[in-house]
Amino acid sequence: MSNRILMTKEEIELAVQRIGLQILEDHHSPQRIGIVGIYTCGVSIARCLHAFIERTMGMSVESGSLDINLYRDDWSLMSQNPVVKTTDILFDVNGREIILVDDVIFTGRTIRAALDAIMDFGRPANIQLVALIDRGGRELPIQPDYCGQKFSVPQGSKINVIMDTGDDGHITSGEVVIED
Repeated sequence: MSNRILMTKEEIELAVQRIGLQILEDHHSPQRIGIVGIYTCGVSIARCLHAFIERTMGMSVESGSLDINLYRDDWSLMSQNPVVKTTDILFDVNGREIILVDDVIFTGRTIRAALDAIMDFGRPANIQLVALIDRGGRELPIQPDYCGQKFSVPQGSKINVIMDTGDDGHITSGEVVIED
């Protein structure tokens, strides 16, 4: 099995900044948005996006994290004891414009589960999807509204986003690799 680097730390940072600017262009009232990252790496990307938007706008924006393990339609196939993380959405989602963030979109099943989980918190005005990587191969009709990069990936290959962020939301290390 070989690994190839698809994106460097710097390329990830540029993608997050570009996505942040697109979101700000589309949302004239950033105080109405809530940025929610999906565990695991979607939370790190959401943290970077959140920090970029707050720095750019000079205002506070709501954010949170979402664990979708128990909402997945395949959780019993993955493990008898799924690792459940903490969902941390401490703001009212009702009427809010939710920006849902994931690292890689593939089949769409993770996003379907995330939509179900968010609806348990209330009824947002709308939900838009951010994916750092779109690798294609959808099984469900779900597409990202904002995307960092699109890659055609052979069946059986896996894309891993590996990154660490500081408390200030800056990426301290990171790369996107494909395992062939």
